[in-house]
Amino acid sequence: MADSTLAPAGAKPAFPWWLILIQGIALIVIGGLLMTKTGVTTVTLILFLGWWWLISGIFELISIFMDRTMWGWKLFSGILGILAGIYIIGAPVLGTVIVVGFATLMLGINGMVIGVMDLVKAFQGAGWGKGVLGALSLIFGFIITFNFTSFMSALPWVWGLFAVVGGIAAIISSFQIKKAFAA
Repeated sequence: MADSTLAPAGAKPAFPWWLILIQGIALIVIGGLLMTKTGVTTVTLILFLGWWWLISGIFELISIFMDRTMWGWKLFSGILGILAGIYIIGAPVLGTVIVVGFATLMLGINGMVIGVMDLVKAFQGAGWGKGVLGALSLIFGFIITFNFTSFMSALPWVWGLFAVVGGIAAIISSFQIKKAFAA
């Protein structure tokens, strides 16, 4: 019986294994910086986001001249990207507070919505486990939403932790891909 973890003969991975390795290392570095130099790293990442929004907004407006489908949405999203990018580049610290605050608020609202949906599913027969998870999600979502300024300082740490864990997973995956496609 053939080992199912081995790649088929002649198959090539979607990405080179070493590229995934580099991404994993970069994630660990960024995650470590988010957890040790939280403020400056968060501002720097949000500043990069501002530049991204500005450039993608310009490209979105240019794309209207090449493809007129959905031009209204392209115009709206292009202008919004340009304005958000200019604002963040012009006031990176305040822009960081706004972006992190908005992300925290959306996280809390998302928790409440998922909690309500899970509670509805529980009452429709999905079981008490779904109901307990729904109630917990609703409670945590409520706490985060109505105390989001308190949770804003924790969000970069959470991002950092996810980045480190994701980086470790990427590094492990890169070596598994290398091994699977070797020979």
